[in-house]
Amino acid sequence: MEEYGGGDLLSEAMGSGARVVVVEDRVEAPGAFALHLLLKRALAGGGAAALLALAQPFSHYDRVLRKMGCNLSLHRKSGAKGGAISDSFVRLYGDIQRAIDASRTGDNTGRFTLMIDDVSLLEVAAGGSVDDVLDFLHYCVTLTSEMNCSLVFLIHEDIYSSEEGVGVLLHLRYIADLVIRAAPLSTGLAADVHGQLSVVNKCTFREQRLKAQRIWNFHFRVKENGADFFYPGSRY
Repeated sequence: MEEYGGGDLLSEAMGSGARVVVVEDRVEAPGAFALHLLLKRALAGGGAAALLALAQPFSHYDRVLRKMGCNLSLHRKSGAKGGAISDSFVRLYGDIQRAIDASRTGDNTGRFTLMIDDVSLLEVAAGGSVDDVLDFLHYCVTLTSEMNCSLVFLIHEDIYSSEEGVGVLLHLRYIADLVIRAAPLSTGLAADVHGQLSVVNKCTFREQRLKAQRIWNFHFRVKENGADFFYPGSRY
């Protein structure tokens, strides 16, 4: 992905170059705020995005992004689809390809981002078939090289913590260039801190920038218009 912008800790941790971003969260520490920040960023500077919104209706994302200073409705295409997921992943993949092609008209050559909120609901749509979900995600990953796209996946870590379901989580971690993991505070609840964030940046590692930081750990506080990020002990 391009530089996130804003000069905050998340921006520094993300850096640039990531094509596949995985946002992990738990019930005690929802990570939807990170998805909202990434969606706003994807639409900035002439970029385009396709949001596979399985967790919430479009109105929810529109309301949240408006508080963050981004009018999502202005970016919505007249031919956008709502309602249930497509009849099959093959058909859905075709819809995504057509959306990418449509975004490349005229002088619009910005990066296209596909966001899925969330992967666990893909499995529900697939009737519980993990193999179908993994195949679909694999084809989505091919878009990063074939059509110069970025991918953002949200997944609930606690849903896939069992031995039977850990395969999906491990696969996403494997293909990710960047993993953003939201978790509750290890010390318990705090009024002004909502959780801790760890960011694993594989791009930095691959570039062998020895002085660069590969794993970042800091706290976050979610606000109506975004989120604050800070190191433990820097706020009282």
